[in-house]
Amino acid sequence: MSRTTVATIHLGALRHNLERIRSMAAPAMVMAVVKADAYGHGLERVARALDGAADAFAVAALGDGLRLRAAGHRQRIVVLSGPDQPGDIAEMQRLGLDAAIHHESQLRWLSEATPARGRLRVWLKVDSGMHRLGFAPECAAAVHAQLAAMSGIDPDIGLMTHFAESEVFDGARTREQIERFQQATKGLAGPRSLSNSAAVLGWPDARGDWVRTGGLLYGLSVVEGQAGEDLGFRAAMTLSTRLIAINTIRRGERIGYNGLWQCPEDMPVGVAAVGYGDGYPRSAASGTPVLVGDQRVPLVGRVSMDLITLDLRSAPHAKVGDRVVLWGPELPVEIVAAQSGTISYDLTCGMTRRVLFVEDEQ
Repeated sequence: MSRTTVATIHLGALRHNLERIRSMAAPAMVMAVVKADAYGHGLERVARALDGAADAFAVAALGDGLRLRAAGHRQRIVVLSGPDQPGDIAEMQRLGLDAAIHHESQLRWLSEATPARGRLRVWLKVDSGMHRLGFAPECAAAVHAQLAAMSGIDPDIGLMTHFAESEVFDGARTREQIERFQQATKGLAGPRSLSNSAAVLGWPDARGDWVRTGGLLYGLSVVEGQAGEDLGFRAAMTLSTRLIAINTIRRGERIGYNGLWQCPEDMPVGVAAVGYGDGYPRSAASGTPVLVGDQRVPLVGRVSMDLITLDLRSAPHAKVGDRVVLWGPELPVEIVAAQSGTISYDLTCGMTRRVLFVEDEQ
């Protein structure tokens, strides 16, 4: 019996989620955000599943753009952090990548770009209030003019921004960011991209010409207190393992490292072959639900590197070898994340090399 923890990636769910995003955001085009190894689902795997369906892919770094081109993908690929050093410009031109431009230093590098390698398509990023990357709104027009004057830059210059709390659907901050971006880019030519996943759901007047969706693509909720399935999206990952032992532990005995959980009675305790060495969160609290067969049971005691322990009193028919689901369509990852003091993105991005990845068409 294998002790391998398995992450099953549901390719049909990815396609369903993309089409739902497209229908919600129409007529905007869709950038499928596949940064961070496609939120832990596998960059090449996800891109292959969405090849021909996504209008563009968005990545965080040049290296991911290289991987996608090497895999044969011809869609537009937008590098959201743009060039990190002067030498990146020529490589982006060679690969036909789009670059987000957010800092004065990048403008100096771009001024040296030669059109002989092909004009580089760029997106001018405006800091409308996130205060992370981007030009100040009052600089947008001047930077746009500077880019337009460069011989190595494609004249179709995109305009983008990023929201800080678009999951707050009635929040003043996002409204202010929309207005600030619109004012900063008024009269400037080029396609607009404002919306992330949450904004697609809650801010229809911010959809622009392109939406950039990550979480929803993988069926991950962007709204506190709701799972992706509550919003009409399907989980694209199931994390599972097997029950490898069942022990009867006496009343009053303590379970696991530091004995954080005490048995209230004589009871069966299951041991499942998964732990933080696989990416299951060490911070998961006792009471975090796990599926053994079709029965939800609570985790008890501290998560260790290779193993977790489970209260099997509510699953009297459980046996060694039973499948154990840590999250997936039947057990939303958002529930596990809430019990672990984090968000669903953190969990799916945290899969380690020890996990076996498989695919299905569901």
